[in-house]
Amino acid sequence: MRTIAGIYKAYDIRGIVDKELDADLAYWIGRAFVRVTRTAGTTVCVGKDMRPSSVPYAAALIEGMLDEGASVMDAGLVSTPLFYFATRDYAAGVMVTASHNPKEYNGFKFCRERAIPVSYDTGIREIERLVGELRAEKPAPNGKGTIGTHDFLGEFLDENLCRLRTRKPMTIVVDAANGMGGLEYAALAQRLAARTPGPIRILPLYFDLDGSFPNHEANPLKEETLVELQRRVKAENGATLGLALDGDGDRCVFLDERGEVIRADLFLALIAQELLKTRTGGTVLHDLRSSRIVAETIRAAGGKPVMCRVGHAYIKAQMREEHALLAGELSGHFYPGEANYTENTMYALFAILNLLEATDKPLSELVAPLQKYAFSGEINSKVADADATLAAAEKRYAALPGIRDLSHLDGVRIEYATWWFSLRKSNTEPVVRLIVEADTQQEMETRRDELLGLIRS
Repeated sequence: MRTIAGIYKAYDIRGIVDKELDADLAYWIGRAFVRVTRTAGTTVCVGKDMRPSSVPYAAALIEGMLDEGASVMDAGLVSTPLFYFATRDYAAGVMVTASHNPKEYNGFKFCRERAIPVSYDTGIREIERLVGELRAEKPAPNGKGTIGTHDFLGEFLDENLCRLRTRKPMTIVVDAANGMGGLEYAALAQRLAARTPGPIRILPLYFDLDGSFPNHEANPLKEETLVELQRRVKAENGATLGLALDGDGDRCVFLDERGEVIRADLFLALIAQELLKTRTGGTVLHDLRSSRIVAETIRAAGGKPVMCRVGHAYIKAQMREEHALLAGELSGHFYPGEANYTENTMYALFAILNLLEATDKPLSELVAPLQKYAFSGEINSKVADADATLAAAEKRYAALPGIRDLSHLDGVRIEYATWWFSLRKSNTEPVVRLIVEADTQQEMETRRDELLGLIRS
């Protein structure tokens, strides 16, 4: 049973500042984390984002770790991809961030050695239990670790830039949403401007770090947050593309040179083609919400497409099992195997820039052939009983003739010759999420409306 206002989530701890989270709780989370990960006597990496509460929360978290006998490498202000990069050489890590959530939130992301994520089932449940016990008992410190600091940004840029092969000038408009991406993309802009041949210009939009998010919410999946970026891309003569980041810089959305949004599953198919040029036969994971064109494109490029469930902890585990080259989610997360199976927006950016130069085509032309099927997008519906809703949908649609595949990888996904749908439960809300894709717009709309009628009845 979850004990503190539901702050213990499937993949992290997250809640409202000064209501569900405070520095005292952060301290006990630090102590519980060291016990759960058995990192006393080792070094844990800690990073934080730019939210005002991240400063006291990180300080209290670190104090708890030190009192539990762990040493700490304080990475300071970092994006989540940079945090994962820093953590790979340490016993475990904690990132203080609320990712793309609004300004009133904060939270903690956890990982073990090699940046292996800690989910509710693999450690957060035990942290929750221990925090309750420790806050009640208030045990004395078990030891006192040491603390060090290090700036990992330069090393992070070096590792990413070695994958960029372009030689002609390009212009990228980047909206960091006042989040952590502004710090690293400002540093990247300096590096790229000095490249010869082919300097690449990064035009900054909202690079100043500000956890109050004064310009717009730091969630590029919300179309209203992309309006200014779209305007800037269209206004900039000869812009190559646009890139929008979320608050902690691990989620990204790309726009083509016309300012049109490129769906993340289609973008995955594009960059998979680029990577498979030199890695024929490589495995590429795509989440079960992805268009059929993704698997078709990966296969045509000489790769092995493998469907995976939604959620970074599941995807990273499956990537390791499959020794995958790349993975991606419809939510705008991209996971290169070379980046230790963790999110990396620069890797995705550089892969598409390499592809653009190799094909000598604008991004809109590259993505056009992938827009083959009619796609509904993810549609949320509040329901009283999610399990019953999924069961009813399966009972009705499993009875239809012509089924090609029925999967319970995450919820229920049923595929037919000319269409498919996915219906799954949210990990955090009392809603179910529906996606429908079909060969034609008419069939997609018909099937979508049928399913919504069943779900919402």
